[in-house]
Amino acid sequence: MPETRIDDEAVLWSASAADRAGRPLLLLLHGYNSNEGDLFGLAPYLPLEPAIASLRAPLRVDYGYAWFPRAVDDRTGEVTFALAERTAAAILEWLDRAAPGVASVGLLGFSQGAAMALELVRRAPERIDFVVNLAGFALGGEREGDERMSRLAPPVFWGRGADDQVIPPHMVEHTQMWLPAHASVDERIYEGVGHSVSERELADVAAFLRQRYASAA
Repeated sequence: MPETRIDDEAVLWSASAADRAGRPLLLLLHGYNSNEGDLFGLAPYLPLEPAIASLRAPLRVDYGYAWFPRAVDDRTGEVTFALAERTAAAILEWLDRAAPGVASVGLLGFSQGAAMALELVRRAPERIDFVVNLAGFALGGEREGDERMSRLAPPVFWGRGADDQVIPPHMVEHTQMWLPAHASVDERIYEGVGHSVSERELADVAAFLRQRYASAA
Protein backbone atom coordinates (compact mmCIF):
# COMPACT_ATOMS: atom_id res chain seq x y z
CA MET A 1 0.00 0.00 0.00
CA PRO A 2 1.49 3.39 -0.97
CA GLU A 3 2.49 5.88 1.71
CA THR A 4 -0.20 8.31 2.81
CA ARG A 5 1.33 11.78 2.77
CA ILE A 6 0.17 15.40 2.59
CA ASP A 7 1.54 17.19 -0.48
CA ASP A 8 3.49 20.19 0.83
CA GLU A 9 3.46 21.84 -2.60
CA ALA A 10 -0.36 21.75 -2.78
CA VAL A 11 -0.95 23.60 0.52
CA LEU A 12 -2.52 27.04 0.15
CA TRP A 13 -1.33 29.55 2.76
CA SER A 14 -2.94 32.86 3.68
CA ALA A 15 0.42 34.32 4.74
CA SER A 16 4.11 33.96 3.96
CA ALA A 17 6.39 32.01 6.28
CA ALA A 18 7.63 35.26 7.81
CA ASP A 19 4.12 36.64 8.32
CA ARG A 20 2.77 33.52 10.00
CA ALA A 21 5.53 33.25 12.60
CA GLY A 22 4.09 33.37 16.10
CA ARG A 23 0.47 33.26 14.95
CA PRO A 24 -2.08 30.50 15.66
CA LEU A 25 -2.74 28.09 12.81
CA LEU A 26 -6.13 27.26 11.30
CA LEU A 27 -6.21 24.21 9.02
CA LEU A 28 -8.91 23.91 6.35
CA LEU A 29 -9.95 20.38 5.32
CA HIS A 30 -12.12 20.19 2.20
CA GLY A 31 -14.91 17.74 1.46
CA TYR A 32 -14.95 14.52 -0.56
CA ASN A 33 -14.15 14.88 -4.26
CA SER A 34 -12.96 18.46 -3.82
CA ASN A 35 -9.60 20.19 -3.42
CA GLU A 36 -7.61 22.68 -1.38
CA GLY A 37 -9.01 25.68 -3.25
CA ASP A 38 -12.58 25.05 -2.11
CA LEU A 39 -12.59 26.18 1.53
CA PHE A 40 -9.74 28.63 0.94
CA GLY A 41 -12.36 30.92 -0.57
CA LEU A 42 -13.72 31.38 2.97
CA ALA A 43 -10.46 32.92 4.21
CA PRO A 44 -11.50 36.59 3.62
CA TYR A 45 -14.55 36.06 5.85
CA LEU A 46 -12.61 34.59 8.78
CA PRO A 47 -10.77 36.40 11.59
CA LEU A 48 -7.31 37.76 10.84
CA GLU A 49 -5.55 36.33 13.90
CA PRO A 50 -4.64 32.89 12.50
CA ALA A 51 -2.43 31.92 9.62
CA ILE A 52 -4.62 29.72 7.44
CA ALA A 53 -3.42 26.59 5.63
CA SER A 54 -5.73 24.71 3.27
CA LEU A 55 -4.58 21.13 2.71
CA ARG A 56 -5.20 18.81 -0.21
CA ALA A 57 -6.46 15.35 0.75
CA PRO A 58 -4.04 12.56 -0.23
CA LEU A 59 -6.35 10.26 -2.23
CA ARG A 60 -7.30 10.95 -5.86
CA VAL A 61 -10.99 10.27 -6.56
CA ASP A 62 -12.96 11.13 -9.71
CA TYR A 63 -12.28 14.84 -10.33
CA GLY A 64 -11.02 15.71 -6.82
CA TYR A 65 -9.48 14.29 -3.67
CA ALA A 66 -10.56 12.43 -0.52
CA TRP A 67 -9.24 11.99 3.00
CA PHE A 68 -10.25 8.34 3.12
CA PRO A 69 -12.05 5.96 0.77
CA ARG A 70 -15.67 5.03 1.12
CA ALA A 71 -16.83 1.44 0.78
CA VAL A 72 -20.01 -0.53 1.38
CA ASP A 73 -20.09 -3.65 3.55
CA ASP A 74 -21.44 -6.43 1.32
CA ARG A 75 -23.12 -8.12 4.27
CA THR A 76 -24.86 -5.19 5.91
CA GLY A 77 -24.97 -2.53 3.21
CA GLU A 78 -23.48 -0.09 5.71
CA VAL A 79 -20.94 2.46 4.60
CA THR A 80 -17.53 1.62 6.07
CA PHE A 81 -14.47 3.82 6.37
CA ALA A 82 -10.87 2.81 5.97
CA LEU A 83 -7.48 4.52 6.23
CA ALA A 84 -8.83 7.48 8.21
CA GLU A 85 -6.28 6.88 10.95
CA ARG A 86 -3.44 6.73 8.43
CA THR A 87 -4.52 10.07 6.99
CA ALA A 88 -4.78 11.58 10.47
CA ALA A 89 -1.20 10.45 11.13
CA ALA A 90 -0.10 11.99 7.81
CA ILE A 91 -1.65 15.36 8.74
CA LEU A 92 0.06 15.32 12.14
CA GLU A 93 3.37 14.51 10.39
CA TRP A 94 2.73 17.49 8.09
CA LEU A 95 2.17 19.69 11.14
CA ASP A 96 5.49 18.53 12.58
CA ARG A 97 7.42 19.59 9.48
CA ALA A 98 5.39 22.61 8.32
CA ALA A 99 4.52 24.27 11.62
CA PRO A 100 6.80 22.93 14.35
CA GLY A 101 6.21 24.56 17.69
CA VAL A 102 3.03 26.38 16.67
CA ALA A 103 1.22 27.36 19.85
CA SER A 104 -2.37 26.85 18.71
CA VAL A 105 -3.96 24.63 16.05
CA GLY A 106 -7.62 24.85 15.06
CA LEU A 107 -9.42 22.80 12.43
CA LEU A 108 -12.20 23.77 10.04
CA GLY A 109 -13.58 21.00 7.85
CA PHE A 110 -16.52 20.48 5.55
CA SER A 111 -18.33 17.13 5.13
CA GLN A 112 -15.67 14.40 4.92
CA GLY A 113 -13.09 17.02 5.88
CA ALA A 114 -15.07 17.70 9.06
CA ALA A 115 -15.06 13.97 9.82
CA MET A 116 -11.29 14.07 9.30
CA ALA A 117 -11.01 17.00 11.69
CA LEU A 118 -12.75 14.99 14.40
CA GLU A 119 -10.44 12.04 13.66
CA LEU A 120 -7.46 14.32 14.24
CA VAL A 121 -8.64 15.59 17.59
CA ARG A 122 -9.51 12.02 18.62
CA ARG A 123 -5.97 10.95 17.78
CA ALA A 124 -4.17 13.95 19.32
CA PRO A 125 -6.56 15.90 21.59
CA GLU A 126 -3.70 17.72 23.29
CA ARG A 127 -2.56 19.24 19.97
CA ILE A 128 -5.91 20.51 18.66
CA ASP A 129 -7.55 23.49 20.35
CA PHE A 130 -10.94 23.45 18.63
CA VAL A 131 -12.87 22.11 15.63
CA VAL A 132 -15.35 23.71 13.24
CA ASN A 133 -17.46 20.87 11.84
CA LEU A 134 -19.49 21.99 8.81
CA ALA A 135 -21.99 19.42 7.50
CA GLY A 136 -19.77 16.70 8.95
CA PHE A 137 -20.02 13.66 11.16
CA ALA A 138 -18.11 11.47 13.61
CA LEU A 139 -16.89 8.09 12.43
CA GLY A 140 -17.87 5.00 14.39
CA GLY A 141 -15.62 2.85 16.54
CA GLU A 142 -13.29 3.70 19.40
CA ARG A 143 -9.95 5.50 19.30
CA GLU A 144 -7.08 5.44 21.76
CA GLY A 145 -7.46 9.17 22.36
CA ASP A 146 -11.24 9.22 22.92
CA GLU A 147 -10.99 9.17 26.71
CA ARG A 148 -8.42 11.98 26.72
CA MET A 149 -10.60 14.00 24.35
CA SER A 150 -13.57 13.51 26.67
CA ARG A 151 -11.56 14.84 29.62
CA LEU A 152 -10.31 17.87 27.68
CA ALA A 153 -13.71 18.54 26.05
CA PRO A 154 -12.40 20.80 23.25
CA PRO A 155 -14.81 23.37 21.76
CA VAL A 156 -16.55 22.08 18.63
CA PHE A 157 -18.85 24.13 16.42
CA TRP A 158 -21.19 21.78 14.54
CA GLY A 159 -23.27 23.43 11.84
CA ARG A 160 -25.51 21.57 9.41
CA GLY A 161 -28.38 22.25 7.08
CA ALA A 162 -31.85 20.98 7.96
CA ASP A 163 -32.27 19.88 4.32
CA ASP A 164 -28.94 18.09 3.98
CA GLN A 165 -29.60 14.94 1.92
CA VAL A 166 -25.94 13.87 1.64
CA ILE A 167 -25.06 12.79 5.19
CA PRO A 168 -27.19 9.72 6.11
CA PRO A 169 -29.54 10.26 9.08
CA HIS A 170 -27.98 7.43 11.10
CA MET A 171 -24.59 9.16 10.88
CA VAL A 172 -26.11 12.42 12.09
CA GLU A 173 -27.78 10.55 14.96
CA HIS A 174 -24.50 8.86 15.89
CA THR A 175 -22.73 12.22 15.93
CA GLN A 176 -25.49 13.74 18.09
CA MET A 177 -24.89 11.02 20.66
CA TRP A 178 -21.11 10.80 20.46
CA LEU A 179 -20.01 14.42 20.19
CA PRO A 180 -21.47 15.88 23.45
CA ALA A 181 -19.76 13.10 25.40
CA HIS A 182 -16.36 14.09 24.01
CA ALA A 183 -16.47 17.85 23.38
CA SER A 184 -18.02 21.16 24.36
CA VAL A 185 -20.48 21.41 21.47
CA ASP A 186 -22.08 24.45 19.90
CA GLU A 187 -24.63 22.78 17.57
CA ARG A 188 -26.46 24.88 15.00
CA ILE A 189 -29.11 23.72 12.49
CA TYR A 190 -29.94 25.98 9.56
CA GLU A 191 -33.41 25.84 8.05
CA GLY A 192 -33.65 25.75 4.27
CA VAL A 193 -29.97 24.80 3.88
CA GLY A 194 -28.77 21.59 2.22
CA HIS A 195 -25.24 20.20 2.06
CA SER A 196 -23.61 23.61 1.95
CA VAL A 197 -22.62 26.60 4.08
CA SER A 198 -24.98 29.56 4.29
CA GLU A 199 -24.05 33.20 4.94
CA ARG A 200 -25.67 33.01 8.36
CA GLU A 201 -23.63 29.91 9.23
CA LEU A 202 -20.44 31.56 8.03
CA ALA A 203 -21.16 34.54 10.30
CA ASP A 204 -21.69 32.14 13.23
CA VAL A 205 -18.40 30.39 12.42
CA ALA A 206 -16.55 33.71 12.37
CA ALA A 207 -18.04 34.60 15.76
CA PHE A 208 -17.04 31.19 17.17
CA LEU A 209 -13.48 31.69 15.91
CA ARG A 210 -13.24 35.22 17.29
CA GLN A 211 -14.27 33.87 20.68
CA ARG A 212 -11.61 31.17 20.53
CA TYR A 213 -8.83 33.62 19.67
CA ALA A 214 -10.00 36.20 22.20
CA SER A 215 -9.94 33.62 25.00
CA ALA A 216 -6.42 32.56 23.99
CA ALA A 217 -5.06 36.12 23.98
